[in-house]
This record gives sequence, structure tokens and C-alpha cells, in this order.
Amino acid sequence: MRCSVLHADAFEDNYIWLITPDSPDTDSRRPTIIVDPGDEDPVLEKISAEKLDPVAILCTHHHGDHVGGASALARQYNIPVYGPGLENIAAVTDPVGDGDIVRIPECGLEFSVIAVPGHTRGHIAYYTPGMLFCGDTLFSAGCGRLFEGTAEQMLASLDRLAALPDDTLVYCAHEYTAANLRFASTVEPENAAVSQKISEVHELRKTNTPTLPSRIDIEKQINPFLRSSLASVRTATEVHVGHALDDALATFSEVRRWKDDFRG
Repeated sequence: MRCSVLHADAFEDNYIWLITPDSPDTDSRRPTIIVDPGDEDPVLEKISAEKLDPVAILCTHHHGDHVGGASALARQYNIPVYGPGLENIAAVTDPVGDGDIVRIPECGLEFSVIAVPGHTRGHIAYYTPGMLFCGDTLFSAGCGRLFEGTAEQMLASLDRLAALPDDTLVYCAHEYTAANLRFASTVEPENAAVSQKISEVHELRKTNTPTLPSRIDIEKQINPFLRSSLASVRTATEVHVGHALDDALATFSEVRRWKDDFRG
């Protein structure tokens, strides 16, 4: 079934994604899946404006800017809330974990649950062919901070996502792309794909247009956190830290620390 993915803006830079089947009937309310509703108010506005009928909520991790509106929406529409079983999220009615399948028959969609620890201990992503909803694990040109997990966990998580089909659209949860690209350009100043993406993003943000979704093949070209095995990233990182790095994990760990301190 063909779907549209709408967004509701929340807080300073969050995107709440709303997945709804395309329908020629413009008068009927369309069944809709809500992803990471940190705030119910912008979701309710979008539901009203677009004639949507919420049928399920998907949560990727426990941070408040991703789950803060889930309980209110679940109560109002009497719908299930799926979320990571390894995390304590009061709103979750249906805990899920790696390898589980979430079926939303009203939308004709099935999502594979992928465990992606790193940003948080139990972070999960939802994948259906052509679309990935990855919360704060993979960003365009970046990745989430390591609040609870380890660099080793995050690298393994990103490797799993990078192995998805190249044409998979990546719906992450924050508008961080411009800032992430400034860092990516510092790591790989000769990367033409990064330079091109910076220009594209600059034009989009002039009109406050989202830079998302991204795509897996694009991220493999521009995202330093998916490129830690490449000589260009390792060499730049070795220069930054002032010593040799043994492998992709050592490089990834230092790139993450570099980004944490980056003020470019």
C-alpha cells in the first residue's frame, strides 16, 4: 500500500512523523500511525487539518521529547502504543524488541523492530520496506549522543541500519542536518557529496523546509559515523587526536567525542 509520511513540528527541532495510506477519498478520515509523539498538541492540530484517524503509536526510546504526548493521544483515541520492552515508558501498552513484527492492518503495514542501542540502552527502530523510523540513532550526517550505551553498541547499531537497502528513506526525529554537515565537512573537507548536500540543505532551510527524509545510500556518502572504516575519516581523526587509531571502532569512538565537543 502506498503511504504518505506527514510531519508535525515539536519543540525546537523535533519531527513527529505521521504515516497514512494514500487514499483517493478526500472526505474520509485516513488511518494514521504516529511516531515518537513528544507533544500531543501539534499532533492534534495535524490530525484535524489533514482529516487523520490515529490507529497506533510507535515509540523508539524513552526520552520525553519522543514520548511526552503518547499517553494523552492513546487515551483520546483508544489506540495501542508500541515501544521498547527494555525501557520503562509508562504509555507503552505493547512492548517489543529486536526481531518482533508490528502489524498495523488498518494501514496495511508491517514493521520489523530493530534493536539499535547506543543513544539509550533499549532504543529501537522500525523498518518497513522503503522506510526507516530510527528516532535518535541515525541522523542525516550524524548519530545520537551516547547517553546510556557504548560506542561499540552504537557502531553495531549503525552498521545494521547501513545494511538496509540503499533506497530506504530515513526518517529520524530531529532537524540537525545543517549542523551535522558542518562537522562532516570538517572531518572530510574534500568530500564532494558533503559539499553538495550542504548547498541543498541551505536552500531547503531558507524556506524552513525539512531536510528529511534522508536515504541510506546518501548517508553512506556523507555521514562520518557510517564511514569510520574509511581511510579518509581515520586519517582526519588521527590528526585530530594526535595518535594512530587501530580500527573502525577506535575511529568511531574518537569521531563521536570530536562531535561532542565540536562548535563549528
